[in-house]
Amino acid sequence: MYDAACLSDPVLLQRAVGDLRVGVKRYEDRTVLDDLRQAGCLKARFPKRVLSGWMDVVTLNTGGGVAAGDRLDVAVSAAPCCQVTVSAQAAERFYRALDSDAPSRVRTALSLGAAAALEWLPQETILFDRCALERRLEIDMAADARFLGVETLVFGRTAMGETVRRAMLRDLIQVRRDGALLLHDAIRLDGAVDGLLARAAIGKGALALATLVYVAPNAERLLDPLRQALGPAEAGASAWNGMLIARILGPDSAFVRRTAIAALDVLRESRPLPRVWLC
Repeated sequence: MYDAACLSDPVLLQRAVGDLRVGVKRYEDRTVLDDLRQAGCLKARFPKRVLSGWMDVVTLNTGGGVAAGDRLDVAVSAAPCCQVTVSAQAAERFYRALDSDAPSRVRTALSLGAAAALEWLPQETILFDRCALERRLEIDMAADARFLGVETLVFGRTAMGETVRRAMLRDLIQVRRDGALLLHDAIRLDGAVDGLLARAAIGKGALALATLVYVAPNAERLLDPLRQALGPAEAGASAWNGMLIARILGPDSAFVRRTAIAALDVLRESRPLPRVWLC
C-alpha cells in the first residue's frame, strides 16, 4: 500500500523563485545602502569600494541557473545624487524547457532619482537549446539622471560545441525619462532560432549579441569615440535626444565581450570594470 501520491499522477517539478530589492541613498560624499530584501535564490553582495563616491552591488543566483517556470524579480532604486554599479557574479544560464513548461520569467526594475547615476552591468545571458524565456528590463529615471546598461545574449557555448536550434525568447528593454517613454527595444525569436540568426537582416550568422544603452544629458558627445572603440566588429551605434545605443554582433561570446569591454571603457570614461568582470 502506498500512502503517498498515486504513481500515475503527473510529476510537478520544483521551481525557483527569487526576489531581490536594493535601495541606495546619499550620505555625505558617499553612496550607502538604504534598503535590502533578499528572498529565495537571489542574493546581493557589496564588495569593497574601488572608487570614491561609487557603490558596487553584485547579484548572484544560488539556483545555479534558470529553468523553465522559474520567476526572478530584481528592483534597484537609486536616490538623488547616488552613484551605483550593479553587476552579476557570473553569466546566467537558461536551460532547456519541456513543451508543457511555462517559460522562465525575469523582471528587473531600476529607478533613478535626480542627478543619480546607475550602471546595470550583468554578465552574459547564455541560452541553451529549446530554452523558453520572457525577460523585461524597465528603467524609470529623472530628467538629469545618468543610466548605462549592457545586455548580452549568447546562443550556445561554441567552445562546448553547443548549438541552439530552437528556442523561445521575449526580451524587452524599456526606458522612461521624466515619465515619458524614451526607448522600447524588443527582441522576439521563436522556433527555429538557428535559421533566423543566419538571416542577414537579423543576425547575419552571429551567435552572440550585446546591446548597450547610455542615457545622459551629454550622451551624444560620446558617439564618435564609441564608434572608434567598436572597431571592425559587426556593430553600429546611434545617438539622439540624450540617448546613445549600440548593438554588437559576433561569432561567439568571447568576441562580443571584448568589443563590449572596449565600448564600456569609453562610456565609463576609463573607470575600472567591476572585479567580477575580470574573473
